[in-house]
Amino acid sequence: MTAPVWLSDGEFDMAPVAALADRVTDPAALPHAVEIQRNVPVYDGQATPTPKMMAEWVRVLLPGGPGALVLRGAVADLDALNRATEIFEAIIAEEGSGAGDHFAEAGSNARIWDSLGKLCAADPEVFARYHAIPTMDALCRAWLGPGYQMTAQVNLVYPGGAAQTAHRDYHLGFMTQDQAAQYPAHIHAMCGQLTLQGGIAHCDMPIDSGPTKLLPYSQALPDGYLSYHRAEVAAFFEAHCVQLPLAKGDAIFFNPALFHGAGENRTNDVHRLANLFQVSSPFGRAMEAVDRDGMARRLYPVIAAGVVTGDKARAAVAAAVEGYAFPTVMDTDPPQGGLAPDNPAALFWRCQEAGLAAQAFEQELDAMNARKGGA
Repeated sequence: MTAPVWLSDGEFDMAPVAALADRVTDPAALPHAVEIQRNVPVYDGQATPTPKMMAEWVRVLLPGGPGALVLRGAVADLDALNRATEIFEAIIAEEGSGAGDHFAEAGSNARIWDSLGKLCAADPEVFARYHAIPTMDALCRAWLGPGYQMTAQVNLVYPGGAAQTAHRDYHLGFMTQDQAAQYPAHIHAMCGQLTLQGGIAHCDMPIDSGPTKLLPYSQALPDGYLSYHRAEVAAFFEAHCVQLPLAKGDAIFFNPALFHGAGENRTNDVHRLANLFQVSSPFGRAMEAVDRDGMARRLYPVIAAGVVTGDKARAAVAAAVEGYAFPTVMDTDPPQGGLAPDNPAALFWRCQEAGLAAQAFEQELDAMNARKGGA
């Protein structure tokens, strides 16, 4: 049978999801793991990475593996971690709780966007000591190759903070179901290999504090970027997800296509603080640097004048104008009313449909650029 080129939620089959409940991680297949906890392998975060260990991590993260792993004691310098925590708490006190979290109830947590850059700006020495984690570097290289690009965001969940909904992550996971369905099946298949998701625990995280809920092996579901939105899949996730307690300095990493979500903080006293990492492939960039902002400005009056129309106009604008929301400065350009911020192509067409003059469009584009920090 020929595999479909396009995925359709209308053809959804629950059977592959239900079969995940029967999957069992074989310890013999993961000889470098110190133990298996609820199908998730745990590794010594201070071990010396070897090629065989790195290959094993890749097998864990690929669709045939459980999709997640823990690096126990990844941060050996707990003084650096504690000082980083103090810096993050000071940033939260200065900035407030943040806005625009993708999958959590408003007010249940505090968010620091770009904690990577802000920690380095606040104290480069602490940054260097904190990030001196050879196993984490080796894991990123194993999954993404040299030249990977790291970003980080602190998430602080207060006592009583609600759980996140089950989801997948960036890229397709930050889209609505309809938006994700516009991408062909092979893009769905490779999307999970473009990034690596993880985090470092900045405090002890017992189960009651709500460490990340995981559904092992779910990264293998080919239609998962569509199906995680379904109520029956969300219910299955809640019934079969696993959580692992983490100690301060532990790190957890997983394939971004794995169904997951932060748990509810049911404690009265644990302020669950984690520094979350999204590590990206260096290959997700164009070969040439192109002035798409300038092209948008020059093209706007041409399209407004009707030189080309309909599908031809859409094609011309797609060739010139940035149609993706990222990268951006999340502090000033958070997701509003959806999972992603606005993008220039969407703005271009809104202004065209509203009949705005070129000068008004350029003012709107200037405001967007200011929000995106020139991204």
